[in-house]
Amino acid sequence: MAGQPCSRWLSATSKNVTTTLSATKHRTTSFIIHTRSISDKQVGILKRKKEREAAEKRKAKAAKVTHFTVQPLNKTEQFSLCEAIRILRAFEVGYPPSSPKYELAIKLSTPKDGPVLKSRLNLPVPISTALRVCALVPPDSKAARAASAAGATLVGLEDVLAQIKEGKVDFDRCIASPEALPIIQRSGVARILGPRRLMPSEKDKTVVKDVGAAVREMTRAAEYRERMSVIRMAIGEMAFSAKQLKDNVAAFVGDVRRRITALERSGKEIHEVVLSSTHGPGLTLDGKFMNSDGTREEELVERA
Repeated sequence: MAGQPCSRWLSATSKNVTTTLSATKHRTTSFIIHTRSISDKQVGILKRKKEREAAEKRKAKAAKVTHFTVQPLNKTEQFSLCEAIRILRAFEVGYPPSSPKYELAIKLSTPKDGPVLKSRLNLPVPISTALRVCALVPPDSKAARAASAAGATLVGLEDVLAQIKEGKVDFDRCIASPEALPIIQRSGVARILGPRRLMPSEKDKTVVKDVGAAVREMTRAAEYRERMSVIRMAIGEMAFSAKQLKDNVAAFVGDVRRRITALERSGKEIHEVVLSSTHGPGLTLDGKFMNSDGTREEELVERA
């Protein structure tokens, strides 16, 4: 009898413990499931937040970098034109005087979305080039005879178009007369000449009435085009005197400056002028003609 209350008490305690453990188990499982569902949701939110922040950073960075990068000139060694010529000629010793060329690079401070400068310039002292010009004109016409006399390397129409269709594009420039343009457009050569920027068009002023004059101008004129904020052009030969090279440099820089001035609010300006040669380094010019220790310092281009 004495052991019955103890037995009943143990039985009740066992039930209570079992019930408590069971309830605790269900509550724990429910809590774990609830916690996992919140974590998955939070992960998605955090992921989207990071993606938005990364997109905003990229957008802000792109908005900040609006201009092409230019290097400050305060720590750049600069040379007068005569000094640069003397150094570059030393690099061209042993080469034929007409083979190496001087090249001028005009580096611009310009917005990335600004207009692109391109033009054609007749230098005061022409550079001998092996420029091959194709004249698409009716054979045996006055324009064909004028083109041949002016120095065009390829003159004709149907026969030349047939060669182009076969992939024979053995020329550097192409012009046409107005009466030949419809035949050229129907021939389908635009898909070949277009990617090479050789397709004649009135917009590019390569469809002309005076074919002979156009060929002469094309063989004499030097073309330049801005690429990635830099304009490059061959400016002379090693046989040129310092005065001849100076005249060409002044003409080139002056033409670029005039075209920049003609643009309204372009944000463009000349930052650096670099002279180099075929086998020589690039030397930054200081705008002077004579050496710094010379008796006179002549500006290459008069400042406006």
